[in-house]
Amino acid sequence: MKFSLCIGAYSGKDEVYHLEKIKEHGFHGLEYYAWWNLKDLKATAREQERIGVGISATCTKFISLVDESLRDDYLQGVRDTIEACRILGVTSVISQTGNVQDGVPRDRQRETMIETLKRAAPLLEQAGITLEVEPLNGLVDHPGHFLQRSDESVEVVDRVGSPNVKLVFDVYHQQITEGNVIRNAIGYLDRINHYHIADNPGRKQPGTGELNYVNILKAIKDTGFGGFVGLECGYTIDTDEAIRQFKRDVLAPVLG
Repeated sequence: MKFSLCIGAYSGKDEVYHLEKIKEHGFHGLEYYAWWNLKDLKATAREQERIGVGISATCTKFISLVDESLRDDYLQGVRDTIEACRILGVTSVISQTGNVQDGVPRDRQRETMIETLKRAAPLLEQAGITLEVEPLNGLVDHPGHFLQRSDESVEVVDRVGSPNVKLVFDVYHQQITEGNVIRNAIGYLDRINHYHIADNPGRKQPGTGELNYVNILKAIKDTGFGGFVGLECGYTIDTDEAIRQFKRDVLAPVLG
């Protein structure tokens, strides 16, 4: 397994500062969501080369997947993101789904999503990039988000039928939505490209809530998973100290 931090882990600091901290802590990547906020993609690419750690995941433009009238906009956003990823050397792209449309049957919205992802798939396959659909909880953080459950998300991925369209499995969101975390986190492994972790309640660093991350990460590690696990969380204490505690209390027992 490889571990990443997310932009914002160090409040007010830019991507270069985050990358240097990631290198310092022995982690492996940075999730920088809105690539379009980077001032100079080529300059960031040079900094990645200098530091020896790079951006491991970014996002597509935030355009609804369930609104058929926005399909062309979504696909253009994918094209733009692929070009940014080419410059930055990024191979994982996260996509949210958008909110449920009032007055439109849910099955129709799901079919719209599947068809749009099918049209995006050849672009992603040609570029060698994996798009990761992300289910989010609607109870606390994202009311109305279309995809929330992991089983429905897996059904969407299976129907798209491309090795370059998978899921990011966010343990925090799925704990809130459905529980049954370890069984789903490893049962859907072949459809998952990477994981997000944070504790619940509060969405702070692992060890501050109810989730047993030693057991969760051991179960994922035991599958042979070699992808990224991203700390997508806030911090209750100084970020550097929180990361040191995470490495000592969670990673050390998991990695041995």
